[in-house]
Amino acid sequence: MHLKQKKLNLNKTDDDIKLLLLYEINNHILLDKQPSTFLNSIVNTKIFKEYPFYMLYKLKETEQSPIHHPEGNAWNHTMLVVDEAAKQKNKSRDERAFMWAALLHDIGKAETTKNKKGKITAYNHESVGADLCVKFLQEFTTDDKFIQKVKGLVRWHMQILHVVKDMPFADIKSMKEETDIKEVALLGFCDRMGRTNVDILKEKNNIKIFLDKCLFDI
Repeated sequence: MHLKQKKLNLNKTDDDIKLLLLYEINNHILLDKQPSTFLNSIVNTKIFKEYPFYMLYKLKETEQSPIHHPEGNAWNHTMLVVDEAAKQKNKSRDERAFMWAALLHDIGKAETTKNKKGKITAYNHESVGADLCVKFLQEFTTDDKFIQKVKGLVRWHMQILHVVKDMPFADIKSMKEETDIKEVALLGFCDRMGRTNVDILKEKNNIKIFLDKCLFDI
């Protein structure tokens, strides 16, 4: 659904304004070449600190490992991922679900990130995030098929790492039952590209390894 551009008072927090903003976000992530421009323009507004937007706002305060994420906090990372996803979305079988998954893929990090003696982790953020994205999306749509597609991509986006490195968290069978592995691969590529020290050839090869392992797993 595409709404005409209109001036929104983002310092108000009533339900009508929230719904309009959700549709505006939907339009921008689907139509903009660089959705981060719009998203960064609204992240510090009053309404973005209200439910459900605060789930995303909290990513600004969520630190990440400087080794793996030199781009900084989880919001910075998410903006890079969304912009990369905008470049890649024409390869997706469902651009709307794909772009929302890109925006919400790390929404669970705010609740799961821990810093223990300088080691920053966000274990299980994909599972926590899958549940949170359902709550977020239910604020503006009752399309359960769409919501479940986004949930599946968020839930399994870390499988690129787990499968490629043969980690105990790899679960190809369950992933195949719940989502489309090619969509996971596409989102996973955008996720890996959403950082400032990326090796593009290495990441493309990792996606190939992931798909090969998934396709040969019976």
